[in-house]
Amino acid sequence: MTKAAVFGTGSWGTTFAMILAEAGNETTLWGRRPELVEAIDRTHINLDYLPGVTLPASLRATTDPAEALDGADFVVLAVPSQTLRANLAAWRAHIPPDAVLVSLMKGVELGTTKRMSEVIREVAGVPEERVAVVSGPNLAKEIVQRQPAATVVACSDESVAARLQSACHLPPWFRPYTNTDVVGVELGGAVKNVIALAVGVAVGMGMGDNVAAMLMTRGLAEISRLGAALGADPHTFAGLAGMGDLVATCTSPLSRNRTFGERLGRGMTLEEVVAATKQTAEGVKSCESVLELARKHDVEMPITEVVVGVVHDGMSPSEAGMLLMSRSPKPERYGV
Repeated sequence: MTKAAVFGTGSWGTTFAMILAEAGNETTLWGRRPELVEAIDRTHINLDYLPGVTLPASLRATTDPAEALDGADFVVLAVPSQTLRANLAAWRAHIPPDAVLVSLMKGVELGTTKRMSEVIREVAGVPEERVAVVSGPNLAKEIVQRQPAATVVACSDESVAARLQSACHLPPWFRPYTNTDVVGVELGGAVKNVIALAVGVAVGMGMGDNVAAMLMTRGLAEISRLGAALGADPHTFAGLAGMGDLVATCTSPLSRNRTFGERLGRGMTLEEVVAATKQTAEGVKSCESVLELARKHDVEMPITEVVVGVVHDGMSPSEAGMLLMSRSPKPERYGV
């Protein structure tokens, strides 16, 4: 039987652990908070993040990373992206030598501008064919209700992607597709959070669907430009890990980043929104590293620039809107 260890008891980590367990894998969920982990292990309910959802009886939970990692074929990482480096360094000694490390995280590391797969390879000391990425329009609260969803499983080694696909395929309601474009899949997942913040701000200001559609479309162009500069396959951004994830994150009230932006647009301060937000909105921190990454590669990303301005530099949402709309018009072409 395939064994999986999932690190992170947030809504998506817990949901993916549920998928793996229901697909027949021996699955252990790791968390840092003893009271939450004990409750999950005893009652099979994650009251903090998925109240009312009964998890599979076969799913175990522990606070001991060595116990979770013992014999694991897949090590699934679902911690906040900015904590990955320190956490993985602490767990590295217990990772089985042939395990595949799987990233559910959607961010770019502050300071280094590295994608999560790059951080994993560096810290764990593993080759790229042992690192996989899962990304797509995966709103956890819909998936745990068994509503149909699809995702992308990406790895440079297609056979590894196929193994992970098989491990998390749950007909008829959870369908994974494979891809070898790790760069494109990761960028789609990370940058869409930044665009969702912008859409949320616009919605919070009372703007309509025209503005949301404009931001999503031009946001996809920003993602595509950055992807092209980093060698991603442009077709990736037209798929589930690109447009699909972008649409879900920008339009759903279940989206943390869109909700975060909406509260900013309504006039709440950053501190007030952070205090009211229970889970990590990855785009809040990653917008800075995404912009730094873009500047390193001379890629123009005006929406990302104004999101950084609003979230971190004290720019008002109205000022951000004026800056975007007063930019010099350019030809509208695919991917630019």
